[in-house]
Amino acid sequence: MHAMQYEFTLPADYDMDVIRSRVARVGHLLDDWHGLGVKAYLLRERSVHGSPVNQYGPFYLWNTVEGMNDFLWGGAFQGPVNDFGRPRVRQWTGVAYEEGGAADSPAAFAVRRCQPVPEGVELGAFMADSVDETERLAAQDGALLAAAVVDTRAWELVHFSLWAHDTPKAEGEVYRVLHLSAPGRGALPRGRQW
Repeated sequence: MHAMQYEFTLPADYDMDVIRSRVARVGHLLDDWHGLGVKAYLLRERSVHGSPVNQYGPFYLWNTVEGMNDFLWGGAFQGPVNDFGRPRVRQWTGVAYEEGGAADSPAAFAVRRCQPVPEGVELGAFMADSVDETERLAAQDGALLAAAVVDTRAWELVHFSLWAHDTPKAEGEVYRVLHLSAPGRGALPRGRQW
């Protein structure tokens, strides 16, 4: 499993209905994208759920690098680049993935929590703890899924989770889910990824 996210931070007075309309118009285009596990079309609005910014920040869980690369280099990614500029695309390697008890419910919110991997920790034990946290998040009421991913260049661990209700039981940045494309969700490998 591979994870990817890019974010467009927008002006404080930006009409976020533009983003809602865009996703309503084009969100379905990845509903059958090869190699894609999940794409959550995410939105944060200034002063809502503690957000300091207006932001559009889709988050992806990929089953294959080929599907991800086809998205990035095959033309689909050029649309948002043309409209908003070329963002920094962050990528992480999968550590753990679990389906939640509300897996069949519509996704309403997402939570992303980033944390550094501290110097001096035993890496295997730290990552095993992140697997336990992924399982704990997925077991919470209203959880659709939970994933842990790591960037070994920046030594950053990210916990990502989707929720069926507006009170997610996870800490971190809260996003509204505008659309969920999940053509290969069932193929995402569950549990620990090593």
